[in-house]
Amino acid sequence: LISEAESPSGEQRFNQFMQKLGKKPNSKNLDLNNCALSAADVTELASLLPFLPELEEISLSWNGCVGGTLKALTLQLHHVNLLKVLRLNNCRLTAEDVTSLGEAFEIVPQLEELDLSWNSNIGGKLSLLTKKLQKGCKIRLLKITDCNLTAKDGESLAEILNVIPNLEVLDLSINKHIGCSMNVIAQDLKNVPGLKELNLHMCGLKQDSLQGLDSALQHLAELRKLDISCNKEIGGGFKDSTAHLASLKNLEVLDLHQCCITEEDMTVLSQVIPLLSSLQELNLSSNKNVGVSSDPLLGRLRFLPKLKSVAISNCGLGEESFSSLAEAALHLPELEILDLSWNKCVGGNLKLLLGALKLATEIQVLRLSSCNLVAEDLALLMLLTQDGHLARLRKLDLSYNNNISDEGWVVFCQGLAVFKELSELDVSLRPLSCRDCGTWFSELLAALTKLPALAELGMQRWVLSESQRKQLESFNQDNRRNIRFD
Repeated sequence: LISEAESPSGEQRFNQFMQKLGKKPNSKNLDLNNCALSAADVTELASLLPFLPELEEISLSWNGCVGGTLKALTLQLHHVNLLKVLRLNNCRLTAEDVTSLGEAFEIVPQLEELDLSWNSNIGGKLSLLTKKLQKGCKIRLLKITDCNLTAKDGESLAEILNVIPNLEVLDLSINKHIGCSMNVIAQDLKNVPGLKELNLHMCGLKQDSLQGLDSALQHLAELRKLDISCNKEIGGGFKDSTAHLASLKNLEVLDLHQCCITEEDMTVLSQVIPLLSSLQELNLSSNKNVGVSSDPLLGRLRFLPKLKSVAISNCGLGEESFSSLAEAALHLPELEILDLSWNKCVGGNLKLLLGALKLATEIQVLRLSSCNLVAEDLALLMLLTQDGHLARLRKLDLSYNNNISDEGWVVFCQGLAVFKELSELDVSLRPLSCRDCGTWFSELLAALTKLPALAELGMQRWVLSESQRKQLESFNQDNRRNIRFD
């Protein structure tokens, strides 16, 4: 028999439990994400909560066996009443788990962050959770991404907005049916005036949803991020729904990619977006009318000097719109990310960006995938580097540009070594194509020895000869580098 004095203390049991999972014990932050927890582990963890009175964060995300066992844990949450953060992403939560979690809200009064994303069984059952929230609840962050939410869930969510006045982040992304109740939710957004981030990516929004949302924006003066991307049915609705967008003087991130924006929408957005004086990130990708519209939105980006990220991938840019963007970029000194991928007009015309790239001393990410680039475009990039520009570049995507000659790749690889901070480079060819590596492959390997930060190199569909394969093997052995060749 083991005497009471010899039995392990609660602290020792906790340490042993964490060591078993390969984690360092931390009495304030319990991070067990993706630990392949079993139902027995969850039960054991529940028995340890009485010994963790200082616990502030519990993260059990990406553990499927948590589903169906959460009640064992929630019954012990009164021992950790300082809990501020609870993350249960992708845990296969059941209706019973949702009910148990709702009942636990009364005993975790300090809870500020709740993330239930990627639990599809929550759909249709959100009211089991929301009806238990108490007025004056301190929740600041609520994420329910990809939970199969229904229109009824949207109504349940709207009802609780008046009891969580401190809400700062609301993420309902990838719930395609929530758009049906968006007008109801929008009406109650006035109860969370401190909201800073609203994510409605792929929520099935329609034109009338956009109108309701715009009405709500007049109450959200603190909003920093608005993501309504991948809602294809809102296209054509901006002309009636931007009255209050321009008033968001604190907005830093606006994501409108893949929204089927029409030419009429572009007319309105050309007037509104340049008024967002704090804007730092703008994503208009996969909206073909951005490139063909005669309205001068791209030229007016010059009035947004704080822009750090501009994504205009797959926008059907023509030479005129590309030229307007290039001129505007001369006035964007803080630009860090520029994505022009899938705009064929860039090929042979990269010289239009020469002045802007010289001035963009902060640029770290340049994406030019499938731009129909030619050898002269690569030579231009190398010319910039010789003059000391692009020195901070970390990611360069030149993939799917099959028309670049071997001579062009030679010039590029000979100058590649100047990108001392480069961590990712992609020179892959298009799918369904293949091509033999030319003499530039030796130049590439020589340059890699001088790129200490490079970790990923995409070379899909380039065919290596036997001698080139041996060169690659020798490179990996001789340099002891951990570069992932894709």
